[in-house]
Amino acid sequence: MRAHDLEAVTTEMINVLGGKSDLQWDAPAGPLEWSCRDTTLHVADDLFTYASQLATETAYDHIPYEIAVAPGTGPNDLLRVVETGSALLASVLRTAHPGARGWHPNGLSDPSGFAAMGVIEIVVHTHDIAAGLGLEWTPPQDTCRAVLQRLFPDAPADPPDPVAALLWATGRGELAGMPARDASWRWDSSVRN
Repeated sequence: MRAHDLEAVTTEMINVLGGKSDLQWDAPAGPLEWSCRDTTLHVADDLFTYASQLATETAYDHIPYEIAVAPGTGPNDLLRVVETGSALLASVLRTAHPGARGWHPNGLSDPSGFAAMGVIEIVVHTHDIAAGLGLEWTPPQDTCRAVLQRLFPDAPADPPDPVAALLWATGRGELAGMPARDASWRWDSSVRN
């Protein structure tokens, strides 16, 4: 995965959720306990964190900071924070050397891994937020297939429905022939050879 994949799903998120500030952003985001608002902020925080981890090539732990916004920040401005985090991560992905590595609790990762992690945060949480707001949205199949290949080596290799497979892999659905996943699911962001 690359920077353009991240930018494409960010645009998709903005298109789906932007301009919907009249909806109930304090409602739970799909199956999560977080609100739609808090889930949006979580996505932004992860994007900034991934950019920082890769840019500094931190190999042992998270850099100890957290993104915060002013109280009362509305949904459209929260989406601008996501867009900013995405732009920062995309910039780092474009300038990182191929041997760059950064720490993540699910495995020391490279630029393609951080791109995939940014993409999955946006795709899965856009799905959650859209559900919480009562909006219909289906993630792009090719993107889901690419994320599965990069982050979920235990997922079916070429699923007929990559969206369903990604939702299963992240504990958000069932997949025929596969055991159900609970909240303890994790991706594997380790460097692939």
